[in-house]
Amino acid sequence: MGSRERRRVRVVALISAIVICVTAGVVAFTIADSRSDVERLVDDFVAELNERDAEGAAALTSYPNAASATLTQLFDGLSDGTVEYEITQLVELSGESGYFTLEGNWNFGPDKDWSYQVDGSVKKLAVGWRVSWSPDVVVPDLGGGRTVHHVRTDAAPPKIFDRNGQLLMAEQTINTVVLDPAKMPDPVLTTTLLGDVLEPVAPVITAASMQQRLAEQPGERIAAVKLRDQDYQFLEDDIVAIPGVEVIKTPTLISADRRISSPLLDSLRSAWQLERDRTAGWAVTLEDPQAGPIQVAGFQGPPPPDLVSTLDSHVQLAAKEAVVSVGTPAAIVAIQPSTGGIIAVDVNNQAMELGAVATRGLYPAGSAMDPVRVAAGMALGKDPAQVSTAELGDIARRLGLGLDYTVPGFEFETAQFGQNRSGVVQFTGSPADSEALLSPMGAAMLAASIARGDAAMPMIVQGQPATVAEPAEPLPAETIDALRAMMVDNVQNGPASFLRGHAGLTGIAGDNGDDRWFYGVSGDMAFAVFVANADGGDRAIKMADMFLRELGKPADAF
Repeated sequence: MGSRERRRVRVVALISAIVICVTAGVVAFTIADSRSDVERLVDDFVAELNERDAEGAAALTSYPNAASATLTQLFDGLSDGTVEYEITQLVELSGESGYFTLEGNWNFGPDKDWSYQVDGSVKKLAVGWRVSWSPDVVVPDLGGGRTVHHVRTDAAPPKIFDRNGQLLMAEQTINTVVLDPAKMPDPVLTTTLLGDVLEPVAPVITAASMQQRLAEQPGERIAAVKLRDQDYQFLEDDIVAIPGVEVIKTPTLISADRRISSPLLDSLRSAWQLERDRTAGWAVTLEDPQAGPIQVAGFQGPPPPDLVSTLDSHVQLAAKEAVVSVGTPAAIVAIQPSTGGIIAVDVNNQAMELGAVATRGLYPAGSAMDPVRVAAGMALGKDPAQVSTAELGDIARRLGLGLDYTVPGFEFETAQFGQNRSGVVQFTGSPADSEALLSPMGAAMLAASIARGDAAMPMIVQGQPATVAEPAEPLPAETIDALRAMMVDNVQNGPASFLRGHAGLTGIAGDNGDDRWFYGVSGDMAFAVFVANADGGDRAIKMADMFLRELGKPADAF
């Protein structure tokens, strides 16, 4: 076939294709146009609703301003749900009016469905066909100034007990005393009066400190203090009488004993919230201006069980006494080797300023890593000093360090090896001494793993132990025995001999630059002490000594 014939064939084919496309377009246009004006209006109205376009849907109604306000509130009040409206009936009565029925289907998560039917009408107005606006056209009984909301429903909140059955945490009302400059004719008078009222329970909140904060944040409301209910109830009358003072009440999970404060409490709050979320119910309510909320869908969540934490209040108070004895950043972590339960975590104020030092602070381990090096040397048949960072990391995993733990509500780091740095606390040191990084949590885990013979599975709520993505095989029994003997000798004859008076104690004293470590085992308790920038070579050992002595006191001595 010649080139001229081929061109003629292509031209004919192109013309045929154009004719086909135009014909298809005409057919499609004719089919789309076959709908009546009423059908097209209701179809468009439903499409805008399903797109959650309040303005677009409102523009198709007889009263756009009112419709826009209602639809905006509808989509905001049910913002965490998905919706699909469907037309189930459409009737044209005449050339001037008609009516329709819609089915609304909302979903707020698994097994959280709300379905209903609503009726509406259409009219032909001077501007064309419009949906006759009424709030009932989108939600049943929505008229009369009502608003609609998706809400969470919870039963009574659970309590948290310590491992000995003592109440540890419970939800209580916290009263936040707020200063509002816009309602304060005389800031000096207001702050002076409030400072005098607060002096018995919060002496650090003074008129001067409040005036300084108001000056630093001109025109802004500031929270002066947060008070427990038992403190606030004696001061309420005097507080609310002060001009420019407002009190905001908030249910909050707090420690039952105000002496108990620990970074672990935040993790327990997370675990508590997970339980509340797991058992939470849901509801769709119509908020009536006079009658209040009216539930139209959903169910009440069942009461979650109380939680029993692994924390020991007596051990926690002993840890607090120990950390405050040190003038530089210090932390202590205690674990029960037999169960993996975290029984105490605390830091002093200096460490608190640095972040989560106890559980996620990674510091060069220095000689604190010596037992792991010894274990690596035994496993590899080489001098511990010749063990590489990668080899050290492999053996450390078999002692619980560097594993990928998952504990409900609890995030922590144990150790890192090499240059992969992700700890939340910055550290100083040369590249050489930062090859092996250890956290106080990791040091306690190391002691616990040596005590039990394999990696401990940490937990903060009884019955909820950690899971590990890639478990590591435990070390041979003879290697564990060698590490235990090393810990005995370190206390009886070595750098930690100051502690030999504590019967049955074994442990390792370590250092890196000015940082000091001690981790050890006493009975069914493994613990670690860390002191950064220590002002003495034995500072961690002295802190461990105080911890053990405080632990030996009766509980009522605190």
